[in-house]
Amino acid sequence: MQAPTVPDRPRIARRSGPIPLATSHGSFQLSCFELTSGRTYVALVNGALDLAAGVLVRLHSACLTGDTLGSFRCDCGPQLDASMRRLAAEGGILVYAVDDEGRGIGIVDKIRAYGLQDVGHDTVDANVRLGRPIDGRDFDEPAEVLRISGVRAARLLTNNPAKVAAVRAAGIRVPEVIPLTTSPNHRSLGYLRSKRDRLGHGPFGAEPAGIPSSAIDVSQIVGDPDGRRPYVVLKYAQTIDGRTATSSGDSRWISGSDERALAHAIRAWGDAIGVGLGTVLSDDPQLTVRLVPGPSPVRVVFDSRLSIPDDAKVLAGGPATMLFTTDRSDPARRRALLERGIGVHVVPAQSEGVDLGAALSAMSELGLATVVVEGGARIATSLLAAGLVDRIVVSIAPTLLGAGRDAVGDLGVDRVAAGLRLEDPVVRIVGTDVVVAGDLSRSHR
Repeated sequence: MQAPTVPDRPRIARRSGPIPLATSHGSFQLSCFELTSGRTYVALVNGALDLAAGVLVRLHSACLTGDTLGSFRCDCGPQLDASMRRLAAEGGILVYAVDDEGRGIGIVDKIRAYGLQDVGHDTVDANVRLGRPIDGRDFDEPAEVLRISGVRAARLLTNNPAKVAAVRAAGIRVPEVIPLTTSPNHRSLGYLRSKRDRLGHGPFGAEPAGIPSSAIDVSQIVGDPDGRRPYVVLKYAQTIDGRTATSSGDSRWISGSDERALAHAIRAWGDAIGVGLGTVLSDDPQLTVRLVPGPSPVRVVFDSRLSIPDDAKVLAGGPATMLFTTDRSDPARRRALLERGIGVHVVPAQSEGVDLGAALSAMSELGLATVVVEGGARIATSLLAAGLVDRIVVSIAPTLLGAGRDAVGDLGVDRVAAGLRLEDPVVRIVGTDVVVAGDLSRSHR
């Protein structure tokens, strides 16, 4: 009987490096490998590795849109960032597949597949309709790069079972598979579900205290309700007696650490995270996603006179920042901020400051379909009074402050029956806090 044919092991045609490469995550040793297939791989190594006991390893496929351009359509960028942070902290190796854009179909067909996804096909069916493989990558090759690098046991950072099988087939032990979960953006949900349900990938979604953002159904919301403004989620934390801060303005920290991590997961869900000037002046927030792995959205501040301090954290490097102001602001101040790379958008004014309806309409024209607004009683009250909120997420801490700052101001409600009500409310315990979420009744929008 003829012996079965054993496929040739991938071979290295050319190698360069290692050279030192300092990055924002730490210092690595960089090597490049060109295989006989013509494909190129980059290896980044951090630390003195215990090659036999189990090296922390990430095999990562190139994604121009996610890794470089910061696309919200996939989880590639946050996965790469989380991997490099962990590798820099613990030591390990990242193998980056330079030529594997779009699961191996290339950037041109990847964009064509995006077009098909936008009319209802999922990431699997889009590739099939283009006549391309569902997954055209060869994980045997990056596994060979690991083997040639001396790795004998790998603790794999991955959600993809095909990567685990390829590493084992290369003769490398896999004593541990570490899921690489990130909090989804509303634009990536369909893609992540298809990878999980149709390609067998592991679960997605950061789970602070075991509660993913989807547990309060925020991640289920997709769409623009009227075509004229983004979908608005109002998120705030308060005490049992309805206070968001003490009389002196201290608000740190009303909610517990688990709830704050959940709040960051909710930030990652939106296209933008917005606050009023008062929140900037009192809390000086960064408005980034830090407590869970996930994308940081565009930062938005509503500031009618551009009184925001020059050293405010929200103006520092990181995600883009947009300021929505009025003609009451100084044109010279607008130009100075623009020169710093800060977006400045002039909209009509109202007696209370920025016309929030006009600002939201401008945000929609700029392509922002969803915004999470973190109140601030003033902005929360203005949005609710104007019927501009679609969903509310309130975290209630087991604390009483007595006198303090109210979560929401006067809405002109003189009868309980006329109060704003939540439809299909969801209640969850997150750490020591109670989280209540629900859609605002459409009669109030």
